[in-house]
Amino acid sequence: MLARRRVFCRDCIESCYSSKSWSTCVVRAPVTQHRRHESSHANPRQRPLRLAIVGSGPAGFYAAARVMQKLPDARVDMFERLPVPFGLVRYGVAPDHPEVKNCQERFEEVAQSERFQFVGNVKVGRDIPLDVLSQHYDALLFAYGASQDRALGIAGENLTGIHSARAFVGWYNGLPEFADLDPDLTQSDTAVVIGNGNVALDVARILLSSIDTLRNTDISVHAIEALSKSRVKSVIVAGRRGPMQAAFTIKELRELLTLPSVGFKFEDDSLVPTAEYIKSLPRLEQRKYRFAQLLEKGSATTFEEAKRHWHLMSLASPRSFQEAPGTRNLQSIVFDHNRFKDPNAKFERTASVAPTGADFTVNSGLAFRSIGYKAEALPGMTEELGVTFDTRSGTISNDKNGRAVSADGQRQVPGCYATGWAQTGPTGVIASTMENAFASADSIIHDWESGKDFLATNDGKGWESLSKDSRVTIDKPITWQHWKTIDAAERERGQAAGKVREKFTRVEDMLAVAYAAQP
Repeated sequence: MLARRRVFCRDCIESCYSSKSWSTCVVRAPVTQHRRHESSHANPRQRPLRLAIVGSGPAGFYAAARVMQKLPDARVDMFERLPVPFGLVRYGVAPDHPEVKNCQERFEEVAQSERFQFVGNVKVGRDIPLDVLSQHYDALLFAYGASQDRALGIAGENLTGIHSARAFVGWYNGLPEFADLDPDLTQSDTAVVIGNGNVALDVARILLSSIDTLRNTDISVHAIEALSKSRVKSVIVAGRRGPMQAAFTIKELRELLTLPSVGFKFEDDSLVPTAEYIKSLPRLEQRKYRFAQLLEKGSATTFEEAKRHWHLMSLASPRSFQEAPGTRNLQSIVFDHNRFKDPNAKFERTASVAPTGADFTVNSGLAFRSIGYKAEALPGMTEELGVTFDTRSGTISNDKNGRAVSADGQRQVPGCYATGWAQTGPTGVIASTMENAFASADSIIHDWESGKDFLATNDGKGWESLSKDSRVTIDKPITWQHWKTIDAAERERGQAAGKVREKFTRVEDMLAVAYAAQP
């Protein structure tokens, strides 16, 4: 039997599996029976699996594709609180990263199956109580992502001029929740981004990018208007540890370093390993230090010649935000200066830091908190289903393979599963989200085929019977055809503005367009 090896499609970012004689992308492949994926188990069930997926981001779609491909009779209904699908692919990916959004085309293919049903504009747990939802499905997969951001919990955090990166990203991407954020980018020529993840670099890049470059993307028109008036010329990206512990990827760093007319500054070379040190490491370990060479090389434009700049500031933890006298506006940020607890571990990924007792102040009237997202429990999740939600980590308690478990981890909750950030927390990129979704889907498939307990008191009829349940209170549910109408209208609006699309930023506008064409 030929060994399977992991490869990547040349025309999409999804990871696939192949042998010398077989290669297919699980999302691109038809969601029908595929000989390679036939199970060796005899299915003891008397009818096909009926699965409800809560959330329509990449995790939900990847899981749907996997289940529908491996269980050729399975039917999947996907529920989304917004009238539009795709979650963070639509509202989280930076507008100047259109290639990352190519996976939407694969998801469109999944949605064309007669065994798939999209139901948008519905809040599961409110419009559809979870104990009602469970009565119509064999299994529930929670894939609804992270809708909250983490706070710093320090003095002055609510001053005007301080925003969460999640809100700012949602604002420039047209997320209805943040359509009215209206950040004032004219009050300061320096912005501080607190955090060292990819989202932090996205924020920095959007603030420093040429308006002419952004105009042709799907960035929202209100963001273009605000950014065109921006006074921001310098962005400080602050991290509590060093660059070798940063969570951002080489790709994100390279993009920021190669922005035209943007200079880069990094003051403490001792935090970056030398070429000699890197060469002394095993080959696999050397890969972790490739971006050390990028930091050493710096930006294409020298700091002195650049019109705009960014500064990577390490070993700095914000202590407090200071207001301008007589106002509630941000004026400056006080940082604690940190040190590595073990100086010899400063290049290790897990190195920890402690405050030195010294502090310093950065003058700025604009700051972005980018220290992570977190999910929250759906109403009734524990009371109605027995699913435990860990409020500290912002995740559904699970066995690491997607099965929801009791608080002590000793008991599986029948028929309940999690994937994506609701399972793992806000980590990884699209490719890792896909792998995680596959694993959760495989758990569902294995449990179904092996005869494990699922949701016992259900009719297995899904949306057909759920939509007629008197306990369901949905005003205007959105079908996939409704979404295609919204999609076409957004593309038409974008074409008129010389861009790929102009998103609707109001739910009521989406519903008006959808129901005008498809009552």
